[in-house]
Amino acid sequence: MFDAIVVGSGMSGGMSAKELCERGLKVLVIERGRKLVHGESYTDWMQPWDVPNAGMVPEEDLARHYQIQSHSFIQGPTQQYWVKDDEHPYTFPEGKPFDWIRGYHLGGRSIMWGRQSYRLSPQDFEANALDGHGSDWPIRYEDLAPWYSHVEKFIGVSGSQEGLPQLPDGEFLPPFGLNDGELMFKAAVEAKFPGRKVIPGRTANLSKAQPHHEELGRMSCQARSLCDRGSSYGAYHSSLSSSLPAAERTGNLTIVTDAIVHSLVHDPRTGKVSGVRVIDAKTKAGRTYEAKIVFLNASTIGTAQILLNSKSDAMP
Repeated sequence: MFDAIVVGSGMSGGMSAKELCERGLKVLVIERGRKLVHGESYTDWMQPWDVPNAGMVPEEDLARHYQIQSHSFIQGPTQQYWVKDDEHPYTFPEGKPFDWIRGYHLGGRSIMWGRQSYRLSPQDFEANALDGHGSDWPIRYEDLAPWYSHVEKFIGVSGSQEGLPQLPDGEFLPPFGLNDGELMFKAAVEAKFPGRKVIPGRTANLSKAQPHHEELGRMSCQARSLCDRGSSYGAYHSSLSSSLPAAERTGNLTIVTDAIVHSLVHDPRTGKVSGVRVIDAKTKAGRTYEAKIVFLNASTIGTAQILLNSKSDAMP
C-alpha cells in the first residue's frame, strides 16, 4: 500500500509526485501510456538529412489519424508523441468542436507543451465579483502568488520584469532577447500606441540554468528551436527532465506505465476513496492499487472519465 497515488505523469501529475515525495510520502505514479526515457526517447538529435520527407507527414495519414488535433503540430520527428484520434476517438455536439490534444506516454503533454508560462493577475481573480457575472473566485491573487513563485523557481521561467498590473512579474531567469525584427515591431507599436508594450515571452526554457537545475542534469537552452522533439539538454521543463527526477531522487517514487485507471475504489466503511482500479494496456488484466490519498491528474477529459466510471450505489 502506498501513501499516495498520482494518476497521470504529465505537467500536474509530475509536480504533484515531486511535492508529495519530498514530504516523505511513498508515492505511486500511474501512467496509461508507454514509458519514455529522458533523452533516449527524443528526436532532437536528428539532423535535417536524417529526417524523412523533410519532416512532413502524408496528407492521407493526417486525415486518417488526426481529425481532431491541429495538423500544424504533427510532424515526422514528433508524430510519436501524438495520440491517433481514430484509435482513441471522442465525440462532441455538432457545431461545438472541442480540440483536445493528447499524449499517452510518460511525461504526458509536458513533452509537447509550448512552455509559455504566465500568472493570472489580481484582475482575473476579481473580475467576476466586479462585473456581477458567474461565481466569484474563492481565493485572490495574493493567495496563489507564493505558489507561482515556488513553481517558477523550480521549473525555471525566463522573462522580463515589466511592472504590468494585468501580467504580474514572477521569479524570472534572464529573458531571451528580442531579435532585430521584433525590436523594430516593438518600437513601432510603442510609438504608435503610448502605454502599450511589446515584451519577450515568459517561457519555461532555461536561459541560464541555476545550480538546482544542474543537480537534476538540466542545462541552459541552446536556442536550437527543436523543443517539439524533446530536449536532451533538459532545457525546458517537463516531467521527464524535471519533476519526476526530483521525485525519484527521494527514494519514495514508484512509476507504473501502460496502466489505464478505470475508476476509483470507494470504501463504504470510511466513506472515502481507498484506491484505484487499473487495466493493463497490454494484457487487459485488471488490478487494484490502494493508498490513503489519490490525486487525479489525468487531464480534463481523462479525469472526468475516471470520475464518471466511479459511480456506484454508494456514490450515485
